[in-house]
Amino acid sequence: MDYYYSIVEPKTFEDKIKGSRFIANIFPIESKEEADKYLHAIRKEHYDATHNCYAYILGSQGLEYRANDDGEPNGSAGNPILFSIKKYKLSDVLVVVTRFYGGTKLGVGGLARAYGGAAEEVVKLCKRRKIDITKKVNIFTTYDDINTIKRLLEEYAVSYEEVYTDTIEITADIPLSKVEKFRAQITEQTADRSGSREP
Repeated sequence: MDYYYSIVEPKTFEDKIKGSRFIANIFPIESKEEADKYLHAIRKEHYDATHNCYAYILGSQGLEYRANDDGEPNGSAGNPILFSIKKYKLSDVLVVVTRFYGGTKLGVGGLARAYGGAAEEVVKLCKRRKIDITKKVNIFTTYDDINTIKRLLEEYAVSYEEVYTDTIEITADIPLSKVEKFRAQITEQTADRSGSREP
């Protein structure tokens, strides 16, 4: 797959369960450091909260992730939040669910439902955005072959930039799974007059 989904903007959802108040916040992030920054801001805003449990997923494959129960029973908060992110196939997002204890214990199952449910509701509020997974390819061509190259760029490239001098240099973002075919087409359709390389 040459793409994944993240979210457009932060959102908030609030719920009350057996007297406890749950506030779920979701943020688009690009790094662990950015996740830490948002988490710090939430902890500062809700300094009097009982817990600020969270989960995040990063990267095109979703291989970097973390879930934290912040003092709740093991597995009762962070993992249900993480599951809600995975359920909607999102990456590059942080979800923090803040709990203000209301006097009634919910039990591990009740906590998992409350944290996971709040996380799912805030995820459902979000507008998703598609992020293309691409690789940069540098193309070197002549004015004689530019129309052929432009047709290939229209077919394959997500975006590209051109620099015109005595020759033409183009830097294109090509979907990962199509890079080899794109490079072969350049060589084939211009009879080896144009070429490409990966920077």
